[in-house]
Amino acid sequence: MDVLAVLFAVFGAASNAAGTAFQRKAAARLDRGGGLRFLLVLARDPAWVAGIVGVAGAALFQALALAFGPMALVQPVFVLELPFALLIAAPLLHRRMPAAGWAGVAAVVGGLALFLGCAAPAGAEDQAPMSRWTPVLVGCLGAMALCVAAARGRGPVFRAGALGTAAAVGNALTAALLKSATGTFSDHGPAAFLTAWQTYGFALTGIAAVLLLENALQAGPLVASQPALTIGDAAVSLLLGVVLFQETIRTGWLLVPELLAVALVAGGVVTLVRAVPNIRDSAR
Repeated sequence: MDVLAVLFAVFGAASNAAGTAFQRKAAARLDRGGGLRFLLVLARDPAWVAGIVGVAGAALFQALALAFGPMALVQPVFVLELPFALLIAAPLLHRRMPAAGWAGVAAVVGGLALFLGCAAPAGAEDQAPMSRWTPVLVGCLGAMALCVAAARGRGPVFRAGALGTAAAVGNALTAALLKSATGTFSDHGPAAFLTAWQTYGFALTGIAAVLLLENALQAGPLVASQPALTIGDAAVSLLLGVVLFQETIRTGWLLVPELLAVALVAGGVVTLVRAVPNIRDSAR
């Protein structure tokens, strides 16, 4: 089961990365704009349609991954989205991946493999009582609100980091709600799925996380928002898996290589973000 969970999570990360790359390519071919007219023009572009399919596929793969494995295993795998995005965008936008970019990819992949190998996340629950959900909802929504409030009136770097952190918490909460909703679907069928509060919860928190991410990307440099988003999502997801679904990871002396793995992933993410300007498209 865990093998399927990892496999679907990798597919999800790749699908979302491809969707983002195709959407970026489509938008880059148009003059800057906004509103309904801009969206209608984009909707006629095959690249944009391919991007939407990629994003939708990512949501399906994530749901399948969470149905087959614990959050503490599935969500960290999504750090691969950034390496996938750059690997896909480089040829798509007629750019070459710089040497530093390849080093960043190796660091992220190696760090993730080391972390998962040492932590060995495990767990079989997909439901939690309200006695666990209540503090999680209050804590996550409160943290998101505090990050948004802290971002007001601050410099671009701080704002981007704070909003990226809020988006990370939103993504993790969305994954927890999605796991519970898909578990309900699997155990009790579509009628129960449509009446479960978690179904509507993950839809709302997912939208909020997307809006926060868009604001984070506009607020300041990617090097400030992306590490907060990537590492924050994995860390909060792991915590929610333990608190909500009683998932476990190895501790003791294995915490040393686990922390080293996290540092390696973080360093790889920063390296990849700095490589982004070298592969931005020239398709205008």
